Amino acid sequence: MDGYRLTEDKIAGFEEHLRGEEHGVATVEKYLRNVRFFAAWLDGEAVSKEAVARWKAHLQEKGFAPCTVNSKLSALNSFFAYAGLEGYQVKFLHIQRKVFRDNSRDLSRVEYVKLVGEARRQGKEQLGMVIETIGATGIRVSELAYITVEAVRAGRATVCLKGKVRVILMTKKLCRKLLKYAKGKGIKSGQIFVTKNGKGISRRQVWREMKAVSAQAGVESSKVFPHNLRHMFATVFYKMCHDIVKLADVLGHSSIETTRIYLITTGEEHSRQMNRLELVI
Repeated sequence: MDGYRLTEDKIAGFEEHLRGEEHGVATVEKYLRNVRFFAAWLDGEAVSKEAVARWKAHLQEKGFAPCTVNSKLSALNSFFAYAGLEGYQVKFLHIQRKVFRDNSRDLSRVEYVKLVGEARRQGKEQLGMVIETIGATGIRVSELAYITVEAVRAGRATVCLKGKVRVILMTKKLCRKLLKYAKGKGIKSGQIFVTKNGKGISRRQVWREMKAVSAQAGVESSKVFPHNLRHMFATVFYKMCHDIVKLADVLGHSSIETTRIYLITTGEEHSRQMNRLELVI
């Protein structure tokens, strides 16, 4: 495969492949962005194992965080697997598992309540209901499409994504609120969260609207994005049941290791736990 050139046509083929594999929209966009980033860096040079290794070193020299470097390498390795160029794949950077996390991006339950309240105060009823639905179920923003009138009446939604099927349970209180919201909007069947044109709302729309109300709600903008609602749900759920296997099932994680990332304690909590050891005499 010497002399292999990374062209836009080949990247377009990769895009078609990813969509055929039913990867999420955000994942497809990220993979394509990183492959194009590598192609731009090559600047017409042929792909080689040595070039990929140099790019890996270049990313580190530029100060990219190890997890960011690995994310870019993951996209590139996926492209190589698709193109039959497994020999060009490189190893990821080894990252020691974090014992605790920075709490500056943690969204607390109090802040979550403030966001819902501010959205409703501004008359953004749909946004308030979206935030509450994600916060109360732990679903991904892409799974809002499965919150239909029929699903709410049944008290459960069946999600089919990426070849996986799972059932999302909704509390009676949430169901009552969703049905009341749908009735007020004249939605008798199908998706509840739709645009004026009847299309499902996008992740970008939810993200943008959440950011818009964050300042008035008194919540740091860096904490306000749809996926952080899922993290908040995971933290609250685990504190209640202390069952990581059950939480993994609820979140739709195929690996408990993914769920563990959601549950890493903050540095402040870690410090309190260390103090309880009372090993400094």
